[in-house]
Amino acid sequence: MIYRLILFFIIGVDASILILQTSALSISYHEATLLYGDFSFLQLLIKVSLSLFGQNDLALRMPMIFFHMLSVLLIYAISKKYLKDEKNSLWLVVVFVLLPGVLSSAILVDSAGLILFGLLFFVYVYESNSKKYASMLLALFSVIDGGFIYLFLSLMFFSIYNKEKLFFALNTLFFLLSMYLYGIRTDGVPEGYLLDAIGLYSAVLTPILFLYLFYVLYRRYLTKERDILWFVSAIVFGFSLLLSFRQNIHIEHFAPYLILALPLAAQTFYSSYRVRLKMFRGKYKILFTLSLTFLFLNSLVVFFNKELYLFLNNPKKHFAYKMHVAKELAVELKKRDVYCVHMDNDMTKRLKFYGVEKCDTNDVIEYDIHERKPDYVTISYKNRPLYTASVTKINIQ
Repeated sequence: MIYRLILFFIIGVDASILILQTSALSISYHEATLLYGDFSFLQLLIKVSLSLFGQNDLALRMPMIFFHMLSVLLIYAISKKYLKDEKNSLWLVVVFVLLPGVLSSAILVDSAGLILFGLLFFVYVYESNSKKYASMLLALFSVIDGGFIYLFLSLMFFSIYNKEKLFFALNTLFFLLSMYLYGIRTDGVPEGYLLDAIGLYSAVLTPILFLYLFYVLYRRYLTKERDILWFVSAIVFGFSLLLSFRQNIHIEHFAPYLILALPLAAQTFYSSYRVRLKMFRGKYKILFTLSLTFLFLNSLVVFFNKELYLFLNNPKKHFAYKMHVAKELAVELKKRDVYCVHMDNDMTKRLKFYGVEKCDTNDVIEYDIHERKPDYVTISYKNRPLYTASVTKINIQ
């Protein structure tokens, strides 16, 4: 009972922090494109949330936070098969919620959070000996998002390994259907993106955890400890590296598959830790402490990212700049009774979310932050100017 209380305490704190963070972010161009672009399942969820809770940042990000909360419960439930001690499952949950990739998927409107939840839900259902419902989930996944196409690919290999002909046929069918609806981009010539892919994985997972996950997958390949988690993680990870020889990969489609291997990593770590005498457990304690420290520091940087502007000469080099400015700019424009603008950049689509439409009546021109004039609109964080623009009424003859 005490462990469940701790689990819900972790979830409560996590959810509270994420909800508070929504007020510090503006909609990004990528999110605005998803919201106002071609139809998708995720777009439908976001629009339902906006219709229920109003046109605001919390409603925009609420579905992603909800998926994240469910994912935390699922990673805890799945870990019980791999970790005998519930205390270790709680430590795994802490690592999970602190991962940079998990944090970003929990608050950014992107397919990564949906894919991560879907993968965890499928594994949970499959390992609960509910293959009928697992197959129904796969059928649903084949039409709601193209990121699940790699799940079908990995399960085809898993089916071959376990000699399950029907499961292989089903996943082949779902793979072909997903290919027809979404496809896989494999154009281009070798351009050396392998190191870029490794760098992205390291950023999403932190370097220490990424290297350890790679080690665990390789070790289990050698020892033939290959269950469904291993196949889904290892096959998709290997395919992403192969694909990176030709093109930049969409990390939001691939990172959730590697994150899925966390229970395997935890099981390997704690098994290695337990078989050693206390006097030889020191390096494992140091490794775990370092990993947790880096994850915690990374989370602090994410949650207090605006303070970083104080140390940057060019604010556009800030990792979260694309998630800032738009909301504050919309507020300043409305103070000047400007409710529609003409701009030649991505800001137009972002401002639309905050009630500033596109038109040919008012021209907004961005300037260098050092070229400020009294009549200019200036957006500042922590007394540091980030954005400066002039607003001019266009005379239409």
